[in-house]
Amino acid sequence: MVKKEEFTFDSRDGATKIHAVRWVPEGKVVCILQIIHGMAEYVERYEQLAQYLGEKGILVTGDDHLGHGKSVGEEGAYGYFCEQDPATVVVRDVHRLKKITQEEYPGIPYVILGHSMGSFILRNYLFRYGTGIQGAIICGTGSQPKALVKFCKLITAVQGAFLGQKHAAKMIDKLAFGSYNDRIPDARTPFDWLCTDEGVVDAYMKDKLCGFTFTVNGFQTLFTLLDRLNQEENLLAMPGALPVHFIAGDMDPVGNYGAGVRKACEDFRRAGMSRVSIKLYPGARHELLNEKNRQQVYEDIYPWILERVKEYQL
Repeated sequence: MVKKEEFTFDSRDGATKIHAVRWVPEGKVVCILQIIHGMAEYVERYEQLAQYLGEKGILVTGDDHLGHGKSVGEEGAYGYFCEQDPATVVVRDVHRLKKITQEEYPGIPYVILGHSMGSFILRNYLFRYGTGIQGAIICGTGSQPKALVKFCKLITAVQGAFLGQKHAAKMIDKLAFGSYNDRIPDARTPFDWLCTDEGVVDAYMKDKLCGFTFTVNGFQTLFTLLDRLNQEENLLAMPGALPVHFIAGDMDPVGNYGAGVRKACEDFRRAGMSRVSIKLYPGARHELLNEKNRQQVYEDIYPWILERVKEYQL
């Protein structure tokens, strides 16, 4: 029996109540997995993974980022983070949840999983706070050239100046994601690139908390997160002995069909990360944890987490 608890905590933006969830195992908690969700979705979409791991004694927790899910207040805008340095605030909110969780469950090994935009947040987290965790699972990530990221930041700055931070950035959205269905013959929906499971895609499209267009501010946040990942001093600040596991589908356009995931992995190794592993799943698209083979992915994640528990106890 896994018990689901919902709670809130104060965002580092100084104004917003962040919605968070934890799935608590019935017996002894052997490890904690914190999930950092992706763009235009929310943490409760990871319920199936949380239930699977919870039944094995792993407490799973996560929050809805600013501008996402139940963290969006009555006057809030979906896809808008905050005014002051949102790319730092969203990382600090992840860290605040970690500290809250560790206060409730002290002395337990801690692993963080980040998917998609959440993987970019997690990679930023590693050079800020990475010494405080026992492992990181980087899911559905990618690697963008420095010049492209700088150009994208420039576009958002111009749009923000003329249209305002809360403008729904449909042009940027099309530039960013318009080609993602290109390798899918006879694509059924604009979101087929997410997953080969049509039921998952249909549920995503029907869910008002999913698939919304980011504001200019949202894209500025995303591109700033990406820009910081391209800075050598940040890569070198990551703890070299931290175990990091990259997972992705080899048909995921976010990871450039595996090439971008491999590059991110190599960037880690070049920066001195000595315990980096990678697994690409054939035929799987972007939402690996919701794919048709998700049970296999869960069964691969579980022993990797257990290894971190064993190391922590040594």
